[in-house]
Order: sequence, then C-alpha cells, then structure tokens
Amino acid sequence: MTSIHPNKFLEALDQQELKDSIIIDVRELHEWEYYHLKEAQLIPMQQIPHRLGELPEDRDIYLVCAHGVRSYRVAEYLLENGFDRVINVDGGMAAVAMLRGFQYD
Repeated sequence: MTSIHPNKFLEALDQQELKDSIIIDVRELHEWEYYHLKEAQLIPMQQIPHRLGELPEDRDIYLVCAHGVRSYRVAEYLLENGFDRVINVDGGMAAVAMLRGFQYD
C-alpha cells in the first residue's frame, strides 16, 4: 500500500505535479458539499465497485476521505482488483483542511 503525507500531497498538487493523476474523494455527498478539493472527483466509497470502469489503470489514483480510513479500504479494494497505481492520502480531508486552512461555516 502506497500512501502520501498530506504535506507532500498538497505540495505536489500546488506545483502541478498531479495533473496527470486523478484524485478521488470517497466521502459521501453531504461531506463533499461541506468542503472538498476542486481538483478531486467525488465517487463515494459504496459506489466504487460499480464504477471501476471509470478509473484509469494507467494513471496514479490518489484517494482521500475524511480521515484516511475509508480511502485506505478503497485503496486495498482497488489493489485487489488490478489497480497498482493507488495512493492513499494519510489523514484525509481533516489533515488537508488543517494544512490548507479551509474555512468552515
């Protein structure tokens, strides 16, 4: 299992190093609506098995959730299903938000 520290993830994102990658947010819609990365695509965890065909096998797939637990499980699932370029963002959006300074209502 490959993972990335949220600092390194945000640094790579800010430096446009992830433009050839895909970022999947596996949280639920109500969590996404609260805050999310504009570069991410929402595919809730429960939808992943039904949407495998939408995921590229030839690009890095970064996975993020609220705290890194669901995305870790999705990463395991993707690895078991033939995806080998899967990276889990440690700490999830909680860590990203703390570092990025997202404002909450």
